Amino acid sequence: MPEHRQQRALRMGVLGTANIAIRRIMPVLAAHDRVDLVAVASRDEARAVQVGAVFGCEGVGGYEALLEREDLDAVYIPLPPGMHHAWAMRALRAGKHVLVEKPMSDTYEKTLELLTTASRLGLVLAENFMFLHHSQHAAVRAMLDDSVGGLRQFSGTFAVPPLAPESFRYRPELGGGALLDVGVYPLRAAQLHLTGELEVLGAFLRVDGSTGVDVAGSVLLCDERGVTAQLDFGFEHAYRSMYALWGDRGRVSVRRAFTPPEQLRPVVRIEQQDVVTERALPEDNQVFNAMDAFVRAALAKARSAGEETATLRQALLVERVRQVARTVGMPASASRLLVGGPGAR
Repeated sequence: MPEHRQQRALRMGVLGTANIAIRRIMPVLAAHDRVDLVAVASRDEARAVQVGAVFGCEGVGGYEALLEREDLDAVYIPLPPGMHHAWAMRALRAGKHVLVEKPMSDTYEKTLELLTTASRLGLVLAENFMFLHHSQHAAVRAMLDDSVGGLRQFSGTFAVPPLAPESFRYRPELGGGALLDVGVYPLRAAQLHLTGELEVLGAFLRVDGSTGVDVAGSVLLCDERGVTAQLDFGFEHAYRSMYALWGDRGRVSVRRAFTPPEQLRPVVRIEQQDVVTERALPEDNQVFNAMDAFVRAALAKARSAGEETATLRQALLVERVRQVARTVGMPASASRLLVGGPGAR
């Protein structure tokens, strides 16, 4: 086991060896100068040891064993959404600060219970919506008055090609489905730009007949000013990750809104009458920014009431979409062809 730094750093563990943890999160945590990456857990101890060796930390067999350790201050949880509540709650009760992948849980009530528990215990609990930490969104907000004027409509899309059939995203009991995996992104983005509590005017979810999960959907929202938001998402599309703001002076579109690579200089398109302008914004690393924000908050034990409110609003909005949505089934034969076809990855 490697030597670890003194308590100037946040001692972190990772609860699971999901792809996002290995590809995106653990490299950043291992390199962060205020993080001591202590251990990673898997139900398969051999896999935990293998992953731990890559990042210079200990591999632990079993999630409970990780939470029982006294040399951890915080944990990152990249498990499927249906497992977030149970393991985040156990982590909080074990006295750990928690960074949990989006969505924080699969229901509003569970999210409320987690946040209430964290508040009572004086612990930091954060939902890992990394796109919120990219500087392009603040840059877009700063240009809205001149480029868009009075906002009339927001539109947002996040969709990906069909996923591997064994993915948890096709398992209802694990919180699978497009709404919780990709639909939450345009929903959260809409809340960046619309005001007050958003009303769900209509929603549609297409359900895969062979798995029982939603694989595509659309949502229509409205805010207190009458500004509407039209959102689309799914697992059965060519890749698209964007949002746009349309007003009485023009339209601004953000082309790589949710998962921009850190080396990318995002390009924002501004359309006004007969003039089209493209503005390249500075590159930014939203993964590092998200991790850094959590680390600083946990070290300072500084809970953010604003972030907690936003997390609850998001959970409530997702629940309202489910309540309102018209659900249409897709024949099992068609869904099997879709999931196993040439676009599967």
